[in-house]
Amino acid sequence: MTGIGALIKRNCKLFFKDKGMFFTSLITPMILLVLYATFLAKVYRDSFAASLPAGFSADDALIGGMVGGQLVSSLLAVSCVTVAFCTNLLMVQDKVSGARRDLTVTPVKSSTLALGYFMSSALSTLIVCYSAFAVCLVYIYFVGWYLTLADIAAIILDIFMLSLFGTALSSIINSFLSSQGQMSAVGTIVSAGYGFICGAYMPIYNFGKGLQRVLSFLPGTYGTSLIKNHMLRGVFEEMSAVGFPAEVTEGIKDGIDCNIRFFDNKVQTGVMALVFGGSVVLLIGIYILIYSLRKKKV
Repeated sequence: MTGIGALIKRNCKLFFKDKGMFFTSLITPMILLVLYATFLAKVYRDSFAASLPAGFSADDALIGGMVGGQLVSSLLAVSCVTVAFCTNLLMVQDKVSGARRDLTVTPVKSSTLALGYFMSSALSTLIVCYSAFAVCLVYIYFVGWYLTLADIAAIILDIFMLSLFGTALSSIINSFLSSQGQMSAVGTIVSAGYGFICGAYMPIYNFGKGLQRVLSFLPGTYGTSLIKNHMLRGVFEEMSAVGFPAEVTEGIKDGIDCNIRFFDNKVQTGVMALVFGGSVVLLIGIYILIYSLRKKKV
């Protein structure tokens, strides 16, 4: 474990010393929060108000908690994956710079090297994402707080699993990259596209039935829905307490993807957790398999 520890320390140091990678990964969630709060908050408020029955109203705190929870959960669902791709770029940079060659001529095994990249990327991603979560909690406090300690604990676990998912996915993809151009291309594609296919930028409920069914096969859909459910549990509980009809609450859950359906069958949160957790284990297994089939090389 000494070799692993040294590699993790070395990789984390290089990431946090690289101001470009570090500030890009840290600023991205902050920029998204500002953009979401500035431009999307009103859209979400209007959408929420339109979903209420005629003559039915909700107080500002409840609306704020609903909108804030939706914004923050979407931000974190995206950031855990996009930040992982940023932190994992060191794997490719070592190939480009030749540092990988220096590491492979040492007694360090290829499998140890691969594990070092994975664990350091996961650790760096968690540091950035938990920092972003702390800022998001401050935002939620001011717009409408309905979280309990149990909710926060569940969200912390969600962020952990989403970060592992992003790290495993980026590790698999980055293991095949070997140039700066490829790094830039993959980063652009992930940043632009992941938020849409996981339902963070736009709820999957708004897509056509065919696309909804396709996206129901993707694990990111369930990871995003899990964090939304945990972030908004208290809001929905308050809705029931103030007299919201059950069908209205369920309609809101449908509209923001707290309810996910697999071929018209509602997926329970426990099943979501199993599916998403299983996908994380599968991706990590694929990453291990890739390196176990490779010979030690530069």
